[in-house]
Amino acid sequence: MGAERIKLTVPSVNNDLYRELVYKKSIYKEPSPFFDRENPFESMVEQFDTAARLLNLEHGFYEFLCTPSRIHITAIPIRMDDGRIEVFEGVRVIHNEVLGPSKGGIRFAPDVDLEEVKALAAWMTWKCAVIGVPFGGAKGAVRCNPRELSPQELEKITRRYTANMINVFGPDCDIPAPDMNTNEQIMAWIVDTYSMHAGRTETAVVTGKPIILGGSQGRVGATGRGVMVVATAALERLGLDPSECSVAIQGFGNVGSVAAQLLSERGCRIKAVSDVSGGYYKEGGLDIEEMIAYTREHDNSLAGYPNAEPIDNESLLVSDVDLLVPAAKEHQITSRNAENIRAKVIVEGANGPTTPSADKILKEKGVLVVPDILANAGGVTVSYFEWVQDRQGYFWPLERVNRRLGAMMRAAFDNVYEAAQKYDVSMRIGAYVIAVDKVASALRIRGIWP
Repeated sequence: MGAERIKLTVPSVNNDLYRELVYKKSIYKEPSPFFDRENPFESMVEQFDTAARLLNLEHGFYEFLCTPSRIHITAIPIRMDDGRIEVFEGVRVIHNEVLGPSKGGIRFAPDVDLEEVKALAAWMTWKCAVIGVPFGGAKGAVRCNPRELSPQELEKITRRYTANMINVFGPDCDIPAPDMNTNEQIMAWIVDTYSMHAGRTETAVVTGKPIILGGSQGRVGATGRGVMVVATAALERLGLDPSECSVAIQGFGNVGSVAAQLLSERGCRIKAVSDVSGGYYKEGGLDIEEMIAYTREHDNSLAGYPNAEPIDNESLLVSDVDLLVPAAKEHQITSRNAENIRAKVIVEGANGPTTPSADKILKEKGVLVVPDILANAGGVTVSYFEWVQDRQGYFWPLERVNRRLGAMMRAAFDNVYEAAQKYDVSMRIGAYVIAVDKVASALRIRGIWP
């Protein structure tokens, strides 16, 4: 395949005009109609902007906190299995380091672009602040299609990307983790490559590693477990018994499948799930254990699953359920389908699945939306636990990891819910208020130098 290239400019607006509209004018005026709501970074800025108004955030702090601190772009030349040399492109965005070293996953995807990575890095900043872990936000990506690469080619890309970022990564600087199309094996290659350059084994440089290399118990299912914790808390706030509720889950990867399994164990009836192969529906409830076993036997895919009715993605999102968990990709709930959402609660397992325009519609409909920067923070929480364990050289049992994760997720949910009630805003804006206020307060104390 030909080398893919990351888009390095804002695709929809002139850069100077974009800066003027987003960073300088919108803080004290009505949100600009010039926003492209399909651009994830602009969506993040619009939500940040609302919180900044409520906090009466100073103009200079506003600019600092919504501007990435650093962007590292690198060429990744590798020799393919057939002898050809291909050059891929990688990026690492460091959004903010006020609360601590930056933290965020690395995704390998053929359609990733810089605006997406910038948004994901910013969301990590707010996510860490909301959940209460001492990290800033970062995100990385390599534009490639892992399905078209051999294991050897994938290893070469990973190791060269790591080598090129050797002065960026570090246990006290910037700590990567798995994300879309990356896993614990890729994290192991990063540990090895970084350690070879450092001249010592440095397991704390990444999280999401194999347990034998210093990974944490409970890390694989942490995001899905966190989704379950806040979902049950949200249902209880509305006076709903989780054991009597129905659920639809978009996405059946690591997050969606774990959330489905844990919610099912708590008595929820999972009526619909989907993955890239399509959607699957059963009014009386799907057998989640059977579906998970099926994916293990069929290359992590539900394609051809026989014991359910087929359902398209749009129908799944508007199905008649109490709880909807979008756990796939960005911008799945938009102004085009939000009015037809029938769920009472939406818990965002994915990053940025709901656009700002859809948010407004859902709030008017009275739908309780638990935002991504809270709902899927279980992963970074246990990543923090893993980093702490690596630094101490002392590892916790699974029960302790799950207990601490549950306590932190529930406390964060309660804080966000109360902030939303205090300011009479959605939980998303409540979460942003808490996060922005925390980072801005730390920045005031640290000061601006020089």
